Amino acid sequence: MSPKSSSDQQLSGNLLDVLIRAGLIAVLTIYCYLVFRPFLELILWSLILAVMLYPLQRRLAARLGHHEGRTASLIVGVGLLILMVPTYLLGISLVDSAQQVMETVRSDSLRIPPPSESVADWPLIGEPLYTAWQQIASDLSGTIQKFRPQIRELLLGLLGRIAGIGAGFLLFIAALIIAGIIMAFGELGHRSAHRIAARIVGPERSEPFVKLCTATIRTVAQGVLGIAFIQMLLVGVGFVFMEVPGAGLLALAVLVLGIIQVPATLITVPVIIYVFSSEGASLATIVFAVYSVLAGLVDNVLKPLLLGRGVDVPMPVVLIGALGGMVASGILGLFIGPIILAVGYRLFWQWVDNQPAEVEVDKPDGGQSRSG
Repeated sequence: MSPKSSSDQQLSGNLLDVLIRAGLIAVLTIYCYLVFRPFLELILWSLILAVMLYPLQRRLAARLGHHEGRTASLIVGVGLLILMVPTYLLGISLVDSAQQVMETVRSDSLRIPPPSESVADWPLIGEPLYTAWQQIASDLSGTIQKFRPQIRELLLGLLGRIAGIGAGFLLFIAALIIAGIIMAFGELGHRSAHRIAARIVGPERSEPFVKLCTATIRTVAQGVLGIAFIQMLLVGVGFVFMEVPGAGLLALAVLVLGIIQVPATLITVPVIIYVFSSEGASLATIVFAVYSVLAGLVDNVLKPLLLGRGVDVPMPVVLIGALGGMVASGILGLFIGPIILAVGYRLFWQWVDNQPAEVEVDKPDGGQSRSG
């Protein structure tokens, strides 16, 4: 056997060994992912909460004698107490709103006023809109019967969404508890993050890598999601105590508008007008109106305090992350999507900005040289 043939056989054997090892690693990776997949969103949400709350953990631990476990338990307990009552009220209102809609449709008590003649004069859509509106207003029961399958699917989808919100809330509670466990071992987690980053991007760039990811998570979580959640609770509690119809759904709309950076006054102002038109001017309605206006504008006070920290993330990135996350993972994706996309966005641009700064320059004699 010639030396060349022996070398080729050895190379083929080495290549076969590499392919077998790579295949086994791929199978193991895929199987680990399938096992871990049901817990992926829970762990992601737990890590996000842990990163967001860890500065508070360190400040409190310094005052409580550096008892990390007790401090984390205190933060989790207080957080659950703060969130439980208003979230429970909004959840009950959300379920009641859906039940009222279904009961109204079933009892055939829904009435729609006829359209104004001026609607027919609207450009492009005026005539067909006026015809359809007039038909629905004159024969609502017939219209409902005609579209009963579609209405049934819509109501079932609405109930499914409400169930998803409830499941998301339970998942959030579990994530908060797990985040407390992660914070109790915060120093160990910090060192582990540096070791992983050093393996991915190299030891000399691990520190900026970890800082960038941490700052991005805290910026989006505190400055966008946190403000939207606080605003939803403030506005929603006012709607619930005023017994506004559909208070839970309206509060959820405030949350979505807050995340996509649309003013909550689009919800609060029509609700205030409705309350005054239905109940008249009284001390209760005036107090409600003032409270709702202030709650709808609270983001203008909180944004300079929270959104200005850390790094800049363009609002279109947050918007795409929120909408895409909600489509992919429901109500929980509404929170996780913007954070994951923002981290990916910042890491991408850091990778782009760290490329070697070499530019080709034309020489006078027609040649080329490189300059850094």
